Amino acid sequence: MSMTVKEVSKLVGISVRTLHHYDEIQLLKPDNVSSAGYRLYSEENLDTLQQILFYKELDFPLSKIKAILDDPSFDKYEALSNHRNRLLERRNRIDNMIQTIDQTNRYLKGEIQMTNEEKFTGFNFNDKQYEEEAREKWGDKTIQEANKQINEWTTDEKLSKEEEMNQIFRTFAELRTGSPDSEKAQSTVQKWYDYLNSNINYTYTLDVLKGLGDMYVTDERFMNNIDKFGTGTAQFIKEAIDIYVNNQQ
Repeated sequence: MSMTVKEVSKLVGISVRTLHHYDEIQLLKPDNVSSAGYRLYSEENLDTLQQILFYKELDFPLSKIKAILDDPSFDKYEALSNHRNRLLERRNRIDNMIQTIDQTNRYLKGEIQMTNEEKFTGFNFNDKQYEEEAREKWGDKTIQEANKQINEWTTDEKLSKEEEMNQIFRTFAELRTGSPDSEKAQSTVQKWYDYLNSNINYTYTLDVLKGLGDMYVTDERFMNNIDKFGTGTAQFIKEAIDIYVNNQQ
């Protein structure tokens, strides 16, 4: 049974203008048009719209969504499984952040004590919001291989790896008022470099490492997250990485 654009708009809760835009950019073209020129959406069109909205919920740009849906290898069952896993990851992270906020409120009121580690529970630098940009920069195959190793970790292993990563950033934060070319700073860069190459199924060259350092200060999302360990931490890491790379070349 076909549905008009107004009926789809009412059913889904998105505007008619948005549906028209999806048609114009060929992201979602209705299967039929009535004799009067009205768009008519099929059941299959609605299934596609559902996929589009799942990807939008996960912050994918429309251009990338179109490329994914147009790919001959696209598998809607696999896509739904991936949507579910990503949303569960997001929910778990949000739950942790809410818990951290509640604990911090009690800590500020003097009701409880809170360790520095507990203050940063929920901050995860492996967040999926960066994955699409990484895919565009390094390609789907590279990211899939990198994720494969991570996805094989148990929950305890993931928590342990995340804590190891956070400890490296806490060390950088403690060192940030000193010199980035100090022995301790450079050994911490080495530890971060080793962490990346041993835990992610991707070869981080010195050039890639330098690119990451640059991104820590040019991308506000990275800088804001890293600076939660202490203002200026991101800039310090970038400078320490630059020195490390120069010394290794």
